[in-house]
Amino acid sequence: MDSQQAEQPRAAEPTESGPGDAAALEFVADVPLRVTVEIGSARLLVRDVLRLEQGSIVELDRMAGEPADVLVNGRLVARGELTVVDDRLAVTLTEVVGGAKAGRS
Repeated sequence: MDSQQAEQPRAAEPTESGPGDAAALEFVADVPLRVTVEIGSARLLVRDVLRLEQGSIVELDRMAGEPADVLVNGRLVARGELTVVDDRLAVTLTEVVGGAKAGRS
């Protein structure tokens, strides 16, 4: 085999799994992702941030009971309800966002 042949990329071997199967993604299973749950946000002036102290209230842009956004690496992938599991906050997914909607937050 000459050096030009050795440098040529090979096509991936076909698998029997479909495009959505977990087995098809096994090679990226250990890649870490940042998962963020956003319950709301606020826009404040610097002077207002400097006035914050213990007991201050920051009003968020969402109503109580609205679903939280679940983002993976900054991209919207789902929405859900906050819950408590073993004294820790958690989110129960109520909607998985896909296709053209994904990424809009």
